[in-house]
Amino acid sequence: MLDLTGTSLMDDEVGLLQNPQVGGVILFARNVESRHQVEELVAEIRAAAPDLLIAVDQEGGRVQRFKQGFTRLPAMQQLGDLTLRDRALGLSLARDCGWLMASEVIACGLDISFAPVLDVDRDTSSIIGDRAFSDQPQLVCDVAGAFIAGMNEAGMAATGKHFPGHGGIVADSHLEAPIDQRSWAELSEHDLVPFVALADQLGGVMPAHITYPEIDPDSVGFSPFWLQQILRSQLGFNGVIFSDDLAMKGADIAGGYVQKAERALSAGCDMILVCNDRAGAQEVLKYMTEQRVSGSDKIAAMLKTQSVSWSQLENDPRRVDTMAQLGLL
Repeated sequence: MLDLTGTSLMDDEVGLLQNPQVGGVILFARNVESRHQVEELVAEIRAAAPDLLIAVDQEGGRVQRFKQGFTRLPAMQQLGDLTLRDRALGLSLARDCGWLMASEVIACGLDISFAPVLDVDRDTSSIIGDRAFSDQPQLVCDVAGAFIAGMNEAGMAATGKHFPGHGGIVADSHLEAPIDQRSWAELSEHDLVPFVALADQLGGVMPAHITYPEIDPDSVGFSPFWLQQILRSQLGFNGVIFSDDLAMKGADIAGGYVQKAERALSAGCDMILVCNDRAGAQEVLKYMTEQRVSGSDKIAAMLKTQSVSWSQLENDPRRVDTMAQLGLL
Protein backbone atom coordinates (compact mmCIF):
# COMPACT_ATOMS: atom_id res chain seq x y z
CA MET A 1 0.00 0.00 0.00
CA LEU A 2 1.39 3.37 -0.99
CA ASP A 3 0.35 7.02 -1.10
CA LEU A 4 -0.28 9.65 -3.77
CA THR A 5 1.20 13.08 -4.33
CA GLY A 6 -1.79 15.37 -4.73
CA THR A 7 -5.53 15.80 -5.25
CA SER A 8 -5.62 13.99 -8.58
CA LEU A 9 -3.56 11.20 -10.11
CA MET A 10 -0.23 12.23 -11.62
CA ASP A 11 0.64 10.68 -14.99
CA ASP A 12 3.36 8.48 -13.51
CA GLU A 13 1.05 7.29 -10.74
CA VAL A 14 -1.32 5.52 -13.13
CA GLY A 15 1.39 3.06 -14.11
CA LEU A 16 2.54 2.80 -10.51
CA LEU A 17 -0.91 1.70 -9.35
CA GLN A 18 -1.01 -0.90 -12.10
CA ASN A 19 2.11 -2.61 -10.77
CA PRO A 20 0.97 -6.10 -9.70
CA GLN A 21 2.80 -5.65 -6.38
CA VAL A 22 0.64 -2.63 -5.46
CA GLY A 23 -2.43 -3.80 -3.59
CA GLY A 24 -3.69 -0.60 -2.02
CA VAL A 25 -3.62 3.18 -1.71
CA ILE A 26 -3.89 5.33 1.40
CA LEU A 27 -5.10 8.93 1.20
CA PHE A 28 -3.76 11.72 3.42
CA ALA A 29 -4.93 15.28 4.13
CA ARG A 30 -2.86 16.58 1.20
CA ASN A 31 -5.04 14.50 -1.14
CA VAL A 32 -8.24 16.22 0.00
CA GLU A 33 -9.88 19.48 -1.06
CA SER A 34 -13.56 18.54 -0.86
CA ARG A 35 -15.89 15.57 -0.78
CA HIS A 36 -16.54 15.80 -4.51
CA GLN A 37 -12.83 15.98 -5.29
CA VAL A 38 -12.17 12.89 -3.14
CA GLU A 39 -14.87 11.02 -5.05
CA GLU A 40 -13.23 12.03 -8.33
CA LEU A 41 -9.78 10.96 -7.11
CA VAL A 42 -11.12 7.59 -6.00
CA ALA A 43 -12.81 7.19 -9.41
CA GLU A 44 -9.44 7.87 -11.07
CA ILE A 45 -7.81 5.24 -8.87
CA ARG A 46 -10.54 2.71 -9.65
CA ALA A 47 -10.22 3.40 -13.37
CA ALA A 48 -6.47 2.77 -13.22
CA ALA A 49 -6.66 -0.30 -10.96
CA PRO A 50 -10.18 -1.47 -10.06
CA ASP A 51 -9.24 -4.00 -7.40
CA LEU A 52 -7.06 -1.85 -5.14
CA LEU A 53 -7.92 -1.48 -1.47
CA ILE A 54 -8.37 2.25 -0.80
CA ALA A 55 -7.84 3.44 2.77
CA VAL A 56 -7.62 6.51 5.00
CA ASP A 57 -6.95 7.26 8.65
CA GLN A 58 -10.34 8.64 9.70
CA GLU A 59 -10.32 7.84 13.40
CA GLY A 60 -11.90 11.02 14.73
CA GLY A 61 -10.40 13.66 16.98
CA ARG A 62 -6.94 14.79 15.89
CA VAL A 63 -6.55 11.96 13.36
CA GLN A 64 -9.18 12.74 10.75
CA ARG A 65 -7.89 13.27 7.21
CA PHE A 66 -11.28 14.11 5.67
CA LYS A 67 -12.67 17.27 7.25
CA GLN A 68 -14.39 19.70 4.87
CA GLY A 69 -17.92 18.44 4.29
CA PHE A 70 -17.49 15.54 6.71
CA THR A 71 -18.75 15.15 10.27
CA ARG A 72 -16.07 16.17 12.76
CA LEU A 73 -15.92 13.10 14.93
CA PRO A 74 -14.91 13.30 18.59
CA ALA A 75 -11.68 11.84 19.94
CA MET A 76 -12.40 8.26 20.98
CA GLN A 77 -11.51 9.11 24.58
CA GLN A 78 -14.62 11.30 24.70
CA LEU A 79 -16.75 8.28 23.80
CA GLY A 80 -15.08 6.29 26.55
CA ASP A 81 -15.66 9.08 29.07
CA LEU A 82 -19.31 9.37 28.05
CA THR A 83 -19.73 5.62 28.53
CA LEU A 84 -18.38 5.92 32.07
CA ARG A 85 -21.02 8.55 32.82
CA ASP A 86 -23.91 6.90 30.98
CA ARG A 87 -23.15 3.39 29.72
CA ALA A 88 -26.18 2.93 27.47
CA LEU A 89 -25.84 6.36 25.89
CA GLY A 90 -22.08 6.03 25.40
CA LEU A 91 -22.23 2.61 23.76
CA SER A 92 -25.12 3.67 21.53
CA LEU A 93 -23.29 6.79 20.38
CA ALA A 94 -20.06 4.83 19.83
CA ARG A 95 -21.93 2.46 17.56
CA ASP A 96 -23.53 5.34 15.68
CA CYS A 97 -20.17 7.11 15.33
CA GLY A 98 -18.61 3.95 13.91
CA TRP A 99 -21.46 3.69 11.42
CA LEU A 100 -21.28 7.38 10.51
CA MET A 101 -17.51 7.44 10.03
CA ALA A 102 -17.62 4.33 7.87
CA SER A 103 -20.63 5.53 5.88
CA GLU A 104 -19.03 8.86 5.00
CA VAL A 105 -15.77 7.18 3.95
CA ILE A 106 -17.62 4.60 1.86
CA ALA A 107 -19.77 7.33 0.27
CA CYS A 108 -16.54 8.70 -1.25
CA GLY A 109 -15.77 5.28 -2.70
CA LEU A 110 -13.10 4.15 -0.24
CA ASP A 111 -13.04 0.76 1.44
CA ILE A 112 -11.59 1.25 4.92
CA SER A 113 -10.48 3.62 7.59
CA PHE A 114 -7.64 2.22 9.68
CA ALA A 115 -9.71 2.19 12.86
CA PRO A 116 -10.30 1.74 15.71
CA VAL A 117 -7.34 2.37 18.01
CA LEU A 118 -7.33 -0.44 20.61
CA ASP A 119 -4.42 0.94 22.60
CA VAL A 120 -5.08 1.28 26.33
CA ASP A 121 -4.11 4.82 27.26
CA ARG A 122 -5.25 8.17 28.52
CA ASP A 123 -2.28 10.52 28.60
CA THR A 124 0.88 8.36 28.78
CA SER A 125 1.74 8.08 25.09
CA SER A 126 2.71 11.20 23.16
CA ILE A 127 1.19 9.81 19.96
CA ILE A 128 -1.86 7.91 21.32
CA GLY A 129 -3.39 9.78 24.27
CA ASP A 130 -6.99 10.72 23.50
CA ARG A 131 -6.99 8.58 20.36
CA ALA A 132 -7.58 5.66 22.76
CA PHE A 133 -11.04 4.98 24.17
CA SER A 134 -9.75 4.60 27.71
CA ASP A 135 -6.94 3.56 30.03
CA GLN A 136 -9.26 0.83 31.35
CA PRO A 137 -8.90 -2.35 29.23
CA GLN A 138 -12.47 -3.59 29.66
CA LEU A 139 -13.90 -0.18 28.77
CA VAL A 140 -11.81 -0.19 25.59
CA CYS A 141 -13.28 -3.61 24.75
CA ASP A 142 -16.84 -2.43 25.30
CA VAL A 143 -16.72 0.91 23.49
CA ALA A 144 -14.48 -0.28 20.66
CA GLY A 145 -16.77 -3.27 20.20
CA ALA A 146 -19.72 -0.94 19.74
CA PHE A 147 -17.76 1.26 17.34
CA ILE A 148 -16.75 -1.81 15.29
CA ALA A 149 -20.36 -3.01 15.17
CA GLY A 150 -21.34 0.35 13.68
CA MET A 151 -18.55 0.17 11.09
CA ASN A 152 -19.69 -3.30 10.10
CA GLU A 153 -23.30 -2.11 9.73
CA ALA A 154 -22.08 0.42 7.17
CA GLY A 155 -20.19 -2.27 5.24
CA MET A 156 -16.65 -1.60 6.48
CA ALA A 157 -14.22 -4.06 8.05
CA ALA A 158 -12.41 -2.82 11.17
CA THR A 159 -8.63 -2.69 11.67
CA GLY A 160 -7.42 -2.80 15.27
CA LYS A 161 -4.20 -0.97 16.06
CA HIS A 162 -1.49 -0.91 17.35
CA PHE A 163 -0.96 -4.56 18.39
CA PRO A 164 -0.11 -5.52 21.13
CA GLY A 165 -0.52 -1.99 22.56
CA HIS A 166 1.14 1.39 22.10
CA GLY A 167 -0.31 3.02 25.21
CA GLY A 168 2.38 2.17 27.73
CA ILE A 169 5.26 4.29 26.43
CA VAL A 170 5.79 8.01 25.91
CA ALA A 171 7.85 7.71 22.70
CA ASP A 172 6.33 8.35 19.27
CA SER A 173 7.24 5.57 16.83
CA HIS A 174 6.96 8.03 13.93
CA LEU A 175 10.08 9.70 15.30
CA GLU A 176 12.03 6.98 17.11
CA ALA A 177 12.12 3.23 17.84
CA PRO A 178 10.32 2.81 21.17
CA ILE A 179 11.25 0.11 23.68
CA ASP A 180 8.70 -1.14 26.22
CA GLN A 181 10.28 -3.01 29.13
CA ARG A 182 7.11 -4.57 30.49
CA SER A 183 6.76 -8.30 31.03
CA TRP A 184 4.37 -10.70 29.33
CA ALA A 185 2.26 -10.82 32.49
CA GLU A 186 1.91 -7.04 32.60
CA LEU A 187 1.06 -6.79 28.91
CA SER A 188 -1.42 -9.66 28.88
CA GLU A 189 -3.34 -8.24 31.84
CA HIS A 190 -3.55 -4.76 30.32
CA ASP A 191 -2.71 -3.78 26.73
CA LEU A 192 -3.45 -7.13 25.10
CA VAL A 193 -6.94 -7.43 26.60
CA PRO A 194 -8.81 -5.60 23.78
CA PHE A 195 -6.99 -7.53 21.05
CA VAL A 196 -7.84 -10.84 22.72
CA ALA A 197 -11.48 -9.87 23.25
CA LEU A 198 -12.06 -8.41 19.79
CA ALA A 199 -9.85 -10.62 17.59
CA ASP A 200 -12.81 -12.32 15.94
CA GLN A 201 -14.51 -8.99 15.18
CA LEU A 202 -11.53 -7.48 13.37
CA GLY A 203 -10.92 -7.72 9.64
CA GLY A 204 -7.41 -6.35 10.04
CA VAL A 205 -4.73 -5.74 12.66
CA MET A 206 -1.84 -3.27 12.49
CA PRO A 207 1.17 -4.04 14.73
CA ALA A 208 3.12 -1.36 16.55
CA HIS A 209 6.72 -0.42 15.73
CA ILE A 210 7.69 -1.26 19.32
CA THR A 211 10.13 -3.75 20.81
CA TYR A 212 9.33 -5.60 24.04
CA PRO A 213 12.77 -7.02 24.94
CA GLU A 214 11.46 -8.89 28.00
CA ILE A 215 9.22 -10.87 25.64
CA ASP A 216 10.88 -11.00 22.21
CA PRO A 217 13.99 -9.31 20.76
CA ASP A 218 12.31 -8.28 17.49
CA SER A 219 10.12 -5.22 16.96
CA VAL A 220 6.52 -6.46 16.73
CA GLY A 221 5.96 -5.77 13.03
CA PHE A 222 9.05 -7.81 12.16
CA SER A 223 8.48 -10.58 14.69
CA PRO A 224 7.24 -14.08 13.78
CA PHE A 225 6.73 -14.63 17.51
CA TRP A 226 4.27 -11.74 17.82
CA LEU A 227 2.52 -12.12 14.46
CA GLN A 228 2.45 -15.89 14.05
CA GLN A 229 2.68 -17.41 17.51
CA ILE A 230 0.65 -14.83 19.45
CA LEU A 231 -1.66 -13.06 16.98
CA ARG A 232 -2.39 -15.94 14.63
CA SER A 233 -2.06 -19.03 16.84
CA GLN A 234 -2.84 -17.87 20.36
CA LEU A 235 -5.44 -15.20 19.57
CA GLY A 236 -6.83 -17.07 16.56
CA PHE A 237 -6.80 -13.99 14.34
CA ASN A 238 -7.49 -14.94 10.70
CA GLY A 239 -7.74 -11.52 9.07
CA VAL A 240 -5.25 -9.20 7.36
CA ILE A 241 -2.05 -8.11 9.09
CA PHE A 242 -1.04 -4.66 7.83
CA SER A 243 2.41 -3.37 8.65
CA ASP A 244 2.46 0.11 10.08
CA ASP A 245 4.19 2.55 7.73
CA LEU A 246 7.70 1.27 6.98
CA ALA A 247 8.82 4.89 6.45
CA MET A 248 8.36 5.60 10.17
CA LYS A 249 11.53 5.96 12.22
CA GLY A 250 10.33 3.16 14.49
CA ALA A 251 10.74 0.75 11.57
CA ASP A 252 14.34 1.72 10.84
CA ILE A 253 15.49 -0.72 13.49
CA ALA A 254 15.07 -3.40 10.81
CA GLY A 255 17.42 -1.72 8.29
CA GLY A 256 16.79 -0.17 4.86
CA TYR A 257 13.57 -0.44 2.89
CA VAL A 258 14.35 -3.79 1.31
CA GLN A 259 15.31 -5.27 4.68
CA LYS A 260 12.20 -3.83 6.30
CA ALA A 261 9.94 -5.19 3.56
CA GLU A 262 11.61 -8.61 3.64
CA ARG A 263 11.37 -8.90 7.42
CA ALA A 264 7.75 -7.65 7.61
CA LEU A 265 6.61 -10.08 4.95
CA SER A 266 8.53 -13.04 6.37
CA ALA A 267 7.19 -12.27 9.85
CA GLY A 268 3.64 -12.60 8.56
CA CYS A 269 2.39 -9.23 7.28
CA ASP A 270 -0.11 -9.61 4.44
CA MET A 271 0.25 -6.02 3.23
CA ILE A 272 3.06 -3.57 3.90
CA LEU A 273 2.67 0.20 3.90
CA VAL A 274 5.34 2.53 2.50
CA CYS A 275 4.12 6.13 2.66
CA ASN A 276 5.52 9.62 2.13
CA ASP A 277 8.69 8.30 0.47
CA ARG A 278 8.15 7.49 -3.20
CA ALA A 279 11.76 6.42 -3.72
CA GLY A 280 11.39 4.01 -0.81
CA ALA A 281 8.15 2.64 -2.24
CA GLN A 282 9.81 2.13 -5.62
CA GLU A 283 12.69 0.32 -3.95
CA VAL A 284 10.26 -2.03 -2.20
CA LEU A 285 8.29 -2.63 -5.40
CA LYS A 286 11.47 -3.52 -7.28
CA TYR A 287 12.42 -5.99 -4.55
CA MET A 288 8.95 -7.56 -4.45
CA THR A 289 8.83 -7.85 -8.24
CA GLU A 290 12.23 -9.53 -8.35
CA GLN A 291 11.20 -11.91 -5.55
CA ARG A 292 7.85 -12.57 -7.23
CA VAL A 293 6.03 -12.01 -3.97
CA SER A 294 2.54 -13.46 -4.23
CA GLY A 295 -0.46 -11.43 -3.15
CA SER A 296 -2.42 -12.37 -0.06
CA ASP A 297 -5.86 -13.82 -0.69
CA LYS A 298 -6.98 -12.27 2.59
CA ILE A 299 -6.92 -8.65 1.30
CA ALA A 300 -10.19 -8.91 -0.64
CA ALA A 301 -12.07 -9.39 2.64
CA MET A 302 -11.25 -5.75 3.52
CA LEU A 303 -13.09 -4.32 0.51
CA LYS A 304 -16.32 -2.49 1.33
CA THR A 305 -19.41 -4.70 1.26
CA GLN A 306 -22.00 -1.94 0.80
CA SER A 307 -22.27 1.31 -1.10
CA VAL A 308 -24.06 4.54 -0.31
CA SER A 309 -24.29 7.88 -2.12
CA TRP A 310 -23.87 11.23 -0.42
CA SER A 311 -27.42 12.20 -1.42
CA GLN A 312 -28.72 9.12 0.40
CA LEU A 313 -26.49 9.66 3.39
CA GLU A 314 -27.25 13.37 3.86
CA ASN A 315 -30.94 12.56 4.30
CA ASP A 316 -30.41 9.48 6.43
CA PRO A 317 -32.16 9.99 9.81
CA ARG A 318 -29.40 8.06 11.59
CA ARG A 319 -26.75 10.48 10.32
CA VAL A 320 -28.83 13.52 11.26
CA ASP A 321 -29.54 12.09 14.71
CA THR A 322 -25.91 11.11 15.33
CA MET A 323 -24.68 14.57 14.37
CA ALA A 324 -27.21 16.05 16.78
CA GLN A 325 -26.11 13.68 19.54
CA LEU A 326 -22.50 14.72 19.14
CA GLY A 327 -23.57 18.03 20.66
CA LEU A 328 -23.70 16.05 23.93
CA LEU A 329 -19.93 15.96 23.97
